Amino acid sequence: MPKHALLFFHWSSQYKQHQHSLKSYCTVVQILVRANLLIDAQALLESAVSKNPNPGSSIKLVSETLLSTYESSAADPRVFDVLVQTCLKLRFLDQAFDSCCYFGDHGITLSLLSFNRMLHVAQRSNRSNLAWKVYEKMLENRVYPNQASVETMVNLLCKEGSLQRMLGLSDRIHGKRCAPVVLVNMALVLWMFEEDRIEQGFILLRRMLQKNLILDDIMSSLIIFAYCKTGQFDDAKTAYDEMRNRGCGSNVFVYTCFIRARADMGLIEEALRLFDEMHSIGLKLYDETYNCLIESCAKAGRLEESLAFYEEMKREGLVLSFSTFSEIVGILCDNGEVEKADEIFTALSDTGFVPDEAIYCHLINGFGRIDKAQKCISLYHEMQFRGLDIGPHVYAALVRSLSQCGKLKEAEKFMKKMEEKSVVLCQTGQCFSPMR
Repeated sequence: MPKHALLFFHWSSQYKQHQHSLKSYCTVVQILVRANLLIDAQALLESAVSKNPNPGSSIKLVSETLLSTYESSAADPRVFDVLVQTCLKLRFLDQAFDSCCYFGDHGITLSLLSFNRMLHVAQRSNRSNLAWKVYEKMLENRVYPNQASVETMVNLLCKEGSLQRMLGLSDRIHGKRCAPVVLVNMALVLWMFEEDRIEQGFILLRRMLQKNLILDDIMSSLIIFAYCKTGQFDDAKTAYDEMRNRGCGSNVFVYTCFIRARADMGLIEEALRLFDEMHSIGLKLYDETYNCLIESCAKAGRLEESLAFYEEMKREGLVLSFSTFSEIVGILCDNGEVEKADEIFTALSDTGFVPDEAIYCHLINGFGRIDKAQKCISLYHEMQFRGLDIGPHVYAALVRSLSQCGKLKEAEKFMKKMEEKSVVLCQTGQCFSPMR
C-alpha cells in the first residue's frame, strides 16, 4: 500500500502533469516512514528540498509542513530524523541544526543517531562552534552520548588543541586522569561559561552528575570557577564549603580561582594569604597560579614580589604565559626593570614564544630610557630576522628612544622609514599618527 501511494504520486506528476504541493510531498513521506521505507522517504524529501531555487531556505518550510502533517496523522516520529539526515546528506549543516531546534521547541527529540551524524559532519567540516552547540542541544534534550559521540568530540578537542588543557585541568581537580566523556563535558561547560551562559551551565552540570557523566569534585570546581569569573566571591565560598561537606578535597584549581578573584578585586594581601595557605596544605602550584600572582603583583606596583614569584616559577620548571608577559612587560620597562623584562623575553623565546609589536615597542622604549641605543637597534634587527611586520609604532619608539640617547642620525634614518610606512598605510586607508 505505501509503495502504491509513492507510485501514484510519481505517476500523477509525470503523466498527468500534476504539480504536487509541499503538503502532498510531506504526507507521502509520512506514509513511507511509517512503512519503514526510509530510503524512499529520504529521496522524496531531497526532491522536495531541491525543487526550490534556494534549497537551503526551503528546509524551514519543509520542517513546518512535516510537523503539521505529523500532527494531523498517526505518523512515525522517525520522519524528523529522516529530514535532518537528508539535510546532512545535502551538506546543509546549519539548516539541519535549525530543524533540530525547531522540532525540539515542539516537543520532538531526534534520535542519538541523528545527533551523532550532526556532530560528525560538524567536526569534519571544521565547524567547531556548531559542534559544541549540537552537543549541548543533545544533552539539553536528554539524549546522552555513546562511544561514537565521545570519540567525535575528543577528535574535535584534538583539532582545537584543547585536549591537553582538559587533561591538565582534570589532573589539577581530580588528581588523576578521567574518562574521555568527562573531559568532553568539562570542555562543553567551560565553553558555555566563556559565553557567559552561567545558569545554563549549572543546569547542565547537575544533569550530567545525575547521569554519571561528570565527577562531583569536577562539577563543584567548575561552579566555583564560574562564580569567581563573575565576581560572586561569597557564592563561590559557599559552593566550596558545600563541596568540602560532601567529602571532596581541596584542589589547586579552586585555590587558583580564589586567588585570581581576590587579585582582580585589588585584594593582593588576601590573594597572597591564599597562596600561603596552598603551600601549608601541600598543594603543588601550577603555571596558572604563578601567572596570576606575577601579573597581579606587577599591576599593584609590587614588582619585587612579582619578580620573586617569577624566579620561583622558573625553579619549578614552569614557563610564564604569553598573556602574562604581555601584561607585565610595559610595567617592568616603565619602572626601570627593562633588563629583567629582556631576560624574561629571552627565556621565553627559547621555548618558542613569538612576541608581538607591542612587546618590542615596550622593550625599545625601556632601553631608550637607560641610554642603550645599540640594544634598541638590535631589537629592530631581531624583528627583521624573525620576519615580523615592522609597523609605524615600532619606528616611532625607535625615533623616540634613539633621540633620547643622543643618536640623532640614527633617529633621522628611522624617521624616514616611519614616514614611508605611514604613506603606505594612508594609501590603504590605515593612516598612522606617531602622536597618538
